[in-house]
Amino acid sequence: MLHPFNVNAQGHLTIGGLDSIELANKYGTPLFVYDVDKIRNNARAFVNTFREQGIKAQVAYASKAFSSIAMIQVAKQENLSLDVVSQGELYTALKADFPVDKIHMHGNNKSLEEIEMAVEHNIGCIVIDNFYEIDLLANTLQEAKKEMNVLIRVTPGIEAHTHDYILTGNEDSKFGFDLSNGQAEEAIQKLMSIDSIHVLGLHCHIGSQIFETDGFTMAVERLFQTLSEWKSSFQFESEVLNLGGGFGIRYTKDDDPLPLSMYVQSLIDTVKKQVESKDMTFPEIWIEPGRSIVGDAGLTLYTLGSVKDIPNVRKYVSVDGGMTDNLRPALYHAEYDAVIANNVYGKNKEEVSVAGKCCESGDMLIWDIELPIVKNNDILAVFSTGAYGYSMSNHYNRFPKAAVVFVENGQDKLVIKRESFEDMVQNDLSYE
Repeated sequence: MLHPFNVNAQGHLTIGGLDSIELANKYGTPLFVYDVDKIRNNARAFVNTFREQGIKAQVAYASKAFSSIAMIQVAKQENLSLDVVSQGELYTALKADFPVDKIHMHGNNKSLEEIEMAVEHNIGCIVIDNFYEIDLLANTLQEAKKEMNVLIRVTPGIEAHTHDYILTGNEDSKFGFDLSNGQAEEAIQKLMSIDSIHVLGLHCHIGSQIFETDGFTMAVERLFQTLSEWKSSFQFESEVLNLGGGFGIRYTKDDDPLPLSMYVQSLIDTVKKQVESKDMTFPEIWIEPGRSIVGDAGLTLYTLGSVKDIPNVRKYVSVDGGMTDNLRPALYHAEYDAVIANNVYGKNKEEVSVAGKCCESGDMLIWDIELPIVKNNDILAVFSTGAYGYSMSNHYNRFPKAAVVFVENGQDKLVIKRESFEDMVQNDLSYE
């Protein structure tokens, strides 16, 4: 059993020094709670390692993991850069007054409107994903009489040790230009011929929830092989090398991630070795951690409701949320750990499975977990839900979206209000 947060004298789980039961009573459930100090420490683990090594770098928070005005403000306070993949994420960043020169835009199908918005606000970089958007960007820049920095996203053909559904660096991917079939080479030539576009360098992302450094090492070696060829063929040297994210976090006792600083140190060492062996200029290193900054900083509080005991089969306990606030278990069988927040160290244990309340047989949060004997209105705390929980939340069965609370320095602050039923139907139009 994991206990990433503390327990007080009442046997209640605490987060950021605050009693989780008091938070549940104050704000209701389901409730996302973030320990902001943990977010800051995770971010600094990346930033400080680069700084201590004297390496010029940008640590860009991948806002798809969890985007809100408050979260983007914390990223700004920590001097992070920011990845966005849509107009909505860019709009959120602008509302948070995030420095536009530190915003990078991703996406495998950027619309004309998204590119126009990025150009209008003079963001720092667009990551080029396909030939279609090269033309969109070139035409938009010509009309606006502006210039733009870009990175070329490439697939280096490296398969990280992760779930098939979230592999992004292998050759068969919807993302980026393949290095092995000449597409990337065609893209660099086309981009270099456009005066309004400045190619900063290459970008790759080899997967998610990665627990070792071998995949990153192989990817860097593959990128430098390409860059060495391009230096000879096109006199191109990469000012920036963006190595993506995907650094793993602990969800259950079976997960064994490295300290965040070790991922950075491995990247630095590998780039140094390649630069020296190939006599190239040392590029600025960019990375894009998302989950590894916010994932283990957040938990979700639920209230337990019905209990269904099927003799000799399984005991189901249901919570007041589910796939509407955590889609990952249904989407790709993600696993989580949990405790009874109001009875963390209860001695009488039983094995149960935690079901969501959606009308969907696949709405199961946790299979076969040992918990103290549960009762109605107990509060269940599910750990490490800070990434891809709220950001993937939905209105299935017309459940309103949950509230989000930040805790720091012994204080709690509501940063996303719980939706009301009126909020949920505000865009519905009558047919009468």
